[in-house]
Parts: sequence; structure tokens; C-alpha cells
Amino acid sequence: MVNAMLEVNVKNSRNETVGTLPLNEVVFGERVNGPLLHEVVLMQQASMRQGTASTKTRGFVSGGGKKPWKQKGTGRARAGSSRSPLWRGGAIVFGPLPRKYNYSIPKKKARKALYSAISSKVADGQLIVLSEWGVTEPKTQQMVALLKTLGIESRVLLVMPERDDVVIRAARNLQSVDLLEVSGLNVYDLLASEFMLTTQAGIERITAYWGGNHGPA
Repeated sequence: MVNAMLEVNVKNSRNETVGTLPLNEVVFGERVNGPLLHEVVLMQQASMRQGTASTKTRGFVSGGGKKPWKQKGTGRARAGSSRSPLWRGGAIVFGPLPRKYNYSIPKKKARKALYSAISSKVADGQLIVLSEWGVTEPKTQQMVALLKTLGIESRVLLVMPERDDVVIRAARNLQSVDLLEVSGLNVYDLLASEFMLTTQAGIERITAYWGGNHGPA
């Protein structure tokens, strides 16, 4: 249900306010929950880990099938295998092995965290909504000009209602710009960027998609 009390200004590509847009209070008016956001960011960071670090245990180190020297009478310490971790070229004790670090949290918590991240942009005045992108050609200079006109000088997340190749090609070479479709919205990318930039169609798509029965990515 749309709450008319929660609104955002709609601007054109010249940074002129051309109207207002009511926001869904459930998606855009959630109380910002810091601990929950932290929990979800940790989960996302864990899922990004490759988990490919690997070391060799005694079973994987070559050699060591024969006792290096007899047990007694040599004056040296006892040794049963050249694969011992004490030996140069030997095995590694309790070293990392390939594994998966990803885990999940309840869908309701993940959805609530996403609402909280989106709402934090609204509360901090960091949600910028355009009537349309105003980028007519896939040229980086057009995207640079748009961001400069809007006064965006820090990291920004462009949220597209659907794939837009012109916008993607215009922004892909800018290190301070991240792009996502509405279906890929997530807490980590929202919090990693200072501003969230989308269009009126993007807001409508966010409300329809995330305010419905879809689960968080």
C-alpha cells in the first residue's frame, strides 16, 4: 500500500525537479536496522570468498615411504617419515583446504535487510530519481556529464528497471559507478555506494518486484 506521506522528488537530466513520486512505505520506509545490515553484509562477503586456498597434508606430499634412519643408535632424533611437518618440504599441519564459505539466513530477515538498506538511502537523501536517464548514446562522456549535473562526485549505484545497453555501455568504464538491474538489488552494493540513482520506472519496478513475493538475491 502506497503511503502518500512518503515521497521523493523526480528530476530531469538537467537536475530540475519536475514532480514528486509517492513511495511504498514497506519498501522505502523501513526502520534502518544496523545490526541486521551488518549480518547480511557479512553473509554476502562470505559468499564472495573463492575458498580455493589449499595445502598438502601428509597424504599428499611425495616421499616418506621409508623410515629415514633406524630408531636408535644414530644420536639423532627419532624420525619416521620425511613427510613430517618438521621437515623441509614436508606436510602442513591444519592448513587450509578448498571449502565453501557461503551460508544463508532466513528469507524474511534478508528481505527486511534489503528494505532497510533501500530506506537508508531515502532517509539520508541519497536516493536520486530521474524522469528518464537522459543518456541517448553509449558514450562515457554523456554519463560523466549527467553525474556532474546531478552533483554526484562519489560512488553511485545505478539501478535499471531492466537491462539497458546504452546506459551500461555509457557507465561501464567509470570506476565509481556500479550498475544493477532491479532484480539484482542487494544490501552489499547498496551500502558500498553513497548514492542510489534510478528512474521513475525503476522505482515502480522496485515496488512491484521487491514489494511482491520475490525473495532477496
